[in-house]
Amino acid sequence: MKKYIAIIFITLAVAGSSCKKTYLDELATNPNTPAITTPDLALAGALKTTASLFNGTGFTMYAAWMGYLSWSTGYQPNVALLSYQFTSSTYDVWTNWYLNINNYTAMANSTSNPYYQAIAQIMICYDFESLVDNYNNVPYTQALKGTTNLTPAYDTGSSVYDNLLTQLDAAIALIQGAPASTLAPGTSDIMYGGKMANWLLFANTLKLRIIMRQYGPTGAINPNVASKAGMLTSELAKTAAVGYISTTAQEGKVNPGYTNLDANGGEQQPLDLAYGYNQSGAAIGNNSTYQANTYAVNFYTANNDPRLTQIYATSTGGAVIATPLGQTTPPAGTPSKLSAFLLSPTKAAFLFTAAESLFLQAEAAKDGLITGTAATLYDSAITASFTDLGLTAAQATTYYTQAAIATPTEQNIITQKWAALNPFAANEAFNEMRRTGIPAVPVSILPGHTQTTQPTRIFYPIVEYNTNAANVAAQGAISETSSKIFWAQ
Repeated sequence: MKKYIAIIFITLAVAGSSCKKTYLDELATNPNTPAITTPDLALAGALKTTASLFNGTGFTMYAAWMGYLSWSTGYQPNVALLSYQFTSSTYDVWTNWYLNINNYTAMANSTSNPYYQAIAQIMICYDFESLVDNYNNVPYTQALKGTTNLTPAYDTGSSVYDNLLTQLDAAIALIQGAPASTLAPGTSDIMYGGKMANWLLFANTLKLRIIMRQYGPTGAINPNVASKAGMLTSELAKTAAVGYISTTAQEGKVNPGYTNLDANGGEQQPLDLAYGYNQSGAAIGNNSTYQANTYAVNFYTANNDPRLTQIYATSTGGAVIATPLGQTTPPAGTPSKLSAFLLSPTKAAFLFTAAESLFLQAEAAKDGLITGTAATLYDSAITASFTDLGLTAAQATTYYTQAAIATPTEQNIITQKWAALNPFAANEAFNEMRRTGIPAVPVSILPGHTQTTQPTRIFYPIVEYNTNAANVAAQGAISETSSKIFWAQ
């Protein structure tokens, strides 16, 4: 397996957060002539890249804004992060996600195997959902045309979402209709090992998330997309026959053979590369610049939640020492970092957890949008979060039977989802906060900071203004505190 991960790193150079020139950089220079590779290596490399993007440093700002992490009091304040004064040059989720989409597209075009094509189609949908959730309107129907269209027009976020549902249906049909003789990917599928039944669940759960994101916190469809109510109801009905990720054995977890080596830009799992340590035990990445956030620590503590010390390392006197986002004076004691449990270099990297899926199902069942018992799904979601963090089902039961937590209200479902996404899915927590207003994470307390609400979105990146100026300008002026994704409240 160690040899296998080296092949992935060297051949495809898929460390998305690296500054070193990589295969992905070559695609950015000339996306119409990707390197020649096999579908197996392309699949492994593309999935590894998705895991690095989702679990690495790309969404660190959301981890801070959602109350999971704070900027270290030992450093000069990061003004862009702590006072929401960022620009088109500050955050770029755009480039690497489009490059990842290009990798899946190239893989699909290199084979006639319906399983590989379906996986590529599913993951392209996964990536495009992320792009819409970050930027709203994005190039979609005209994207990835290479030199035939270097200035693609933008599609609305709502229309992209609609087509993603169609594409996921097609991918599901492709898997279900594949001849019995179809060769399934084996170890090159570093998420499911070629178990296509799990890919069906992943695709269908992604459909559920795309649909539920267009509903508000009371179960009513977002007024911005009220005309789509019938279509969304029909799409929800179709998901029932396929099923959803419901156990930790079915969740989307990528592992190409992560190991504690610094070769090839680091072979540790991406969360460890982002916030952990090198093979000699020295802090790397964001380990020094981020520490535990008071908001999350206070939540877990107040609710007798044993996940506290699975997520954050204990510090002075065995306590978890945290600071509010924007605090500039060091706390008493040594500030806590993320725990060694989370930062194990060999752990799999999550793309879709059972807990997130079950919370989606619990919300949909509560609102009468799918069948199922909301309370059972809610309890199962909390249990899945506990077991993913190395705790037991019995500990989960003790936790969710507390009076303040026991009932699956909208407030509790979204709050508990927030608690379960810390810190590896901070972007999903940010999405849910913008969709529902839950939880009410306090804004930065940086001295002199006057913004009273959380950011609503990031800007299109500077590269787009430099290369596709007319089409990005057509999206109008973007405000970090009032421009909203189409599904946001």
